[in-house]
Amino acid sequence: MAPASYNCIFNTVCVMDASSRLGTKLVKRLLKRGYTVHAAVQYHGETSLKGIECEEKKLKIFESDPFDYHSILDALKGCSGLFYSFQPPPDYPTYDEEMGEVEVRAAHNVLEACAQTDTIEKVVFTSSATAIIWGHHKDSESIHERHWTDINFCRKFKLWHAMSKTLAEKTAWALAMDRGINMVTINSGLLMGPELTINNPYLKGAAEMYEDGVFVTVDLDFLVDAHICVYEEIATYGRYLCFNHIINQRQDALNLAQMLSPLPSPPQSLEEDTRIIQQRISNKKLNNLMVDFRGCQPQMDQNENQDICLS
Repeated sequence: MAPASYNCIFNTVCVMDASSRLGTKLVKRLLKRGYTVHAAVQYHGETSLKGIECEEKKLKIFESDPFDYHSILDALKGCSGLFYSFQPPPDYPTYDEEMGEVEVRAAHNVLEACAQTDTIEKVVFTSSATAIIWGHHKDSESIHERHWTDINFCRKFKLWHAMSKTLAEKTAWALAMDRGINMVTINSGLLMGPELTINNPYLKGAAEMYEDGVFVTVDLDFLVDAHICVYEEIATYGRYLCFNHIINQRQDALNLAQMLSPLPSPPQSLEEDTRIIQQRISNKKLNNLMVDFRGCQPQMDQNENQDICLS
């Protein structure tokens, strides 16, 4: 297989699910970098992509269900790369014990379809930091990409998001190695933004993450940059912890609490907490990779997020 190039090669890639917040921003950024994009949308979510400015025929939209193998193949046809992130189906609005099976099945279908697509050179699989951080001794060394969340620990404490992400990512890696697929994963911290609510499944166990020094968050722009960087850089391998902020002191925790659930006054326990929790998680691998990446990017148009209708 020909390697992906760091020098912003103009080829065809697929983004799935392109109707998610991450997926939509990835589509926009990839188009600006000169790619032709197959935007695979799930559950009729294509409306978020209408009006994106791009050259004619640079953007193709596909309705692609991760549980419909043939629809995945259609979206991947002619693509050299895939950016994959899982979105829960409408009839599974929250993460529960059964979500692990659902997410594993979707990951299996997508990776199997990649194995059957001769043109696929690289897969960027979006996972979560929750597939790394849970079940380790507090006195252990810094947590990084070689760590895996303990599934039994997740079941014991009903950490269904972490369990699902861990099982799905392990399934993807097993299939990638068996089928010879060039895959890297982005293990993302909590994605920040106005859409974030207290019901986000990542937040299960937030107090414990805070106390353990592993409560990490990421901005959308940084997350998108990370995905494109690991795709374009030929030497990328394995997993990449992705975050650009850690919540490890009182003011950060208060700010997040106020954003999620505005309160008349902050909890007394936080008001009296003057500690700075020692950070126990490292994203050094990704940061080293991205040192020169931002300089490679074209200057972003200030009107990037404005809708411009296409004929």
